[in-house]
Amino acid sequence: MIKKLRKAVLPVAGLGTRFLPATKALAKEMLPVVDKPLIQYAIEEARAAGIEQFCMVTGRGKTALIDHFDVAYELERTLLERGKTDLLQMLKDMSVEPGSIATVRQQVPLGLGHAIWCARAFIGDDPFAILLPDDLVLADKPCLAQLADVYHATGGNVVAIEEVPREMTNRYGILEVGYDNGKTVEVVGLVEKPAPEDAPSNLSIIGRYVLLPEVVTHLARMERGAGNEVQLTDGMAKMIGNAPFHGLRFDGRRFDCGDKAGFLEAQIAFALKRPDLAGKVRAFLKNYT
Repeated sequence: MIKKLRKAVLPVAGLGTRFLPATKALAKEMLPVVDKPLIQYAIEEARAAGIEQFCMVTGRGKTALIDHFDVAYELERTLLERGKTDLLQMLKDMSVEPGSIATVRQQVPLGLGHAIWCARAFIGDDPFAILLPDDLVLADKPCLAQLADVYHATGGNVVAIEEVPREMTNRYGILEVGYDNGKTVEVVGLVEKPAPEDAPSNLSIIGRYVLLPEVVTHLARMERGAGNEVQLTDGMAKMIGNAPFHGLRFDGRRFDCGDKAGFLEAQIAFALKRPDLAGKVRAFLKNYT
């Protein structure tokens, strides 16, 4: 029997050094794309995929991430008194069920695999999703919902993938593939940040995963990989052959919001999807062509 996908882990302990000085006192996941912070996009995407419980793997100075989803009594009362019912409803729509967000601390930066291991008590014996808020996906059907469909059909591990230039494989987890029907691929091997000449393909994993809980057992060995860190990719590789493992070419466009240029491009792309902003944005863009 395939268990329902109800849990998601969001690793958010990073320092955001590429966005200094903005991130000196502000969590990078609170940086807004148009008018919503990255963390809110991630939570909303997870909820659209049926996720009910969330675990943020945090570090020092990240309390604003939790506060963002808390009830702001004074703000809501002020909005009510001023008759701003549309803004009040927006706040209520983004709220989550009481007790549905948990946090754990990653005290030392030992890699993504270590961050997931820190959430082991939350994960338990259940399948779970991972969302990296730095990866923002613009799609008609949310990216994680697309992965959840594959998981519920196969009962196995699923990762979102996209092609990257061969010379950039040393930045990503790269798939070795078996059968490929153009939409989903069979994962027969995984390599973290291989040199271009050693990469088995140019299909890279982006920051969306649905994994079986067995990965935690492999991560618990604390084996160091690329960058002398505990790599999630290495833990996933050890599950190949024990359960179905697929990569999904998702429908949508991914923006790397951990990169300044990618973050700025996301601002434009998401603004152009907004009926209240698209015309104004197209008008001012003409000044820069």
